[in-house]
Amino acid sequence: MILKKHTILLLAILLNGPLLICQQERNPVSTLKVTTLSTMVVNGKGVGEWGYSALVEVDGNKILFDTGARPETVLQNANAVGIDLSDVEDVFLSHNHWDHTGGLLTLRKELKKSNPNALKRVHVGAGIFSKRVNSENTLLATKAALESDNVEFIVYSEQKELFPGVWITGPIKRIHHERNWSGSGKIETAEGIVEDNIPEDQSLVIDTPDGFVLISGCGHAGLVNTLEHIHANINKEKVFTIIGGFHLITATDEQLQWTAGHLKDFGVSKIIGSHCTGINALYSLKGLMSLDRKDAVVGSVGDIFDLENGIKAGIIAR
Repeated sequence: MILKKHTILLLAILLNGPLLICQQERNPVSTLKVTTLSTMVVNGKGVGEWGYSALVEVDGNKILFDTGARPETVLQNANAVGIDLSDVEDVFLSHNHWDHTGGLLTLRKELKKSNPNALKRVHVGAGIFSKRVNSENTLLATKAALESDNVEFIVYSEQKELFPGVWITGPIKRIHHERNWSGSGKIETAEGIVEDNIPEDQSLVIDTPDGFVLISGCGHAGLVNTLEHIHANINKEKVFTIIGGFHLITATDEQLQWTAGHLKDFGVSKIIGSHCTGINALYSLKGLMSLDRKDAVVGSVGDIFDLENGIKAGIIAR
């Protein structure tokens, strides 16, 4: 007797327990360009700050990933490197912290002068609007102001394909004890007041013909946890490039060695380490992973990654 595929799968689950069946259909993109617009290091043009932002251009779509810390930084740096943000309608926020959300109100106010739909959709992870007990969640006031200006906040509790080949991870399960957060914050939940481990932390994943490209704001969920989330919930394709902040600035030598080993297992061969990654951490990973200097760089304002040329970094960051 010939059994249908779904019947075989059901029998396998009943006999052997749950299987990994979350592999999503791949839709590799044709073009991808990521330009850093906020971080500490600057190469000639723009200003540096403790913050992060990048413009993601993929197959005709544009996404502003985080909005930096100070109100004017991203606008100023975009102008400095010759980028017009007025046609960007989607914003991705990795988490609630001020150094990733500080420019949002000003950007909306200024860009809508040219395009009423500028930054009209803001993509966030579940938990981002939770009340922080011993620190202010400044995004709450920003949310109210933007919603009164017809901006929509879209909340994700799991992975979602935003555009073909462009994935939002949604919040990430903490499998490994990476603890990529301060440890001092508290947050109100339905179960009471608990440690604030930034539960809303999420990243962008772009599917390319060469594998996945990961863009991270701070990686508070843990870089390795994030990569395992991608394999478990999106696809087991290799992740060959990682870009952004990874909160390894205080990581010990032992932690960096552990991280480097996992990165190699996932197929990582290119790194732009910005913001909270840490300069020492970036160069430790470079050595531990035996990467060429052109493929492991300190992120700087104006850096570009694209599929054709790989990493184009400023001279200071090389």
